[in-house]
Amino acid sequence: MRMLEIGSGTGRFAEEFLARTPGARFLGLELSQAAIDMAARRVPAARFLRRDLRAPVDAGSEGLDFRATHALCSDVLEHLDEPGVLLRHAAAYMAPGCQLVVTVPGGWRSAFYCHIGHRRHYRPKQLRGLLESAGFAVERACAAGFPFFNLYRMLVTLRGQGMIAAAAGRPSPLMRAAGVIFDALFRLNLMHPWGWQSLAVARYRGS
Repeated sequence: MRMLEIGSGTGRFAEEFLARTPGARFLGLELSQAAIDMAARRVPAARFLRRDLRAPVDAGSEGLDFRATHALCSDVLEHLDEPGVLLRHAAAYMAPGCQLVVTVPGGWRSAFYCHIGHRRHYRPKQLRGLLESAGFAVERACAAGFPFFNLYRMLVTLRGQGMIAAAAGRPSPLMRAAGVIFDALFRLNLMHPWGWQSLAVARYRGS
């Protein structure tokens, strides 16, 4: 298995994935050099490269020979004005038939989500259309996160400006405790039409 993460951040997913899948190869593509440095220290067995996938991929770019069999793009596309461009450029690192899992927020954009750079949120049908236009065959597109992710989103919306202020500094003990609780509750969420997170599973149709 060759796993590609589009927007690998500080390596949290890479760490958990390689712990669960010994022998797999992992490539993370990330815009932030600081995040790459942190991820490399956190997961020495993985490979991380700085890439701005909004720009075309040069034919001689490092990592193009990776040919991913599986890929993840989690909570990235909502930050982009042209998400289809990023998907088409990321496909250069995938083998034909690569299975891609994408997650994006659904539901409405509160003041907090606008503040942290969300350009738009997606319903499953919209996510399906985006992936198909970028050269992927969609196997499944659905809503997820009911009921606990929905509850979390409502609390974020109700806190409004308080969440924006908290995002600029260190989270309070109460916020850290709430994060731990919701992290556990999220594992009990259901796939449901009322969920405010959109999820798609697709395969790359390229040659």
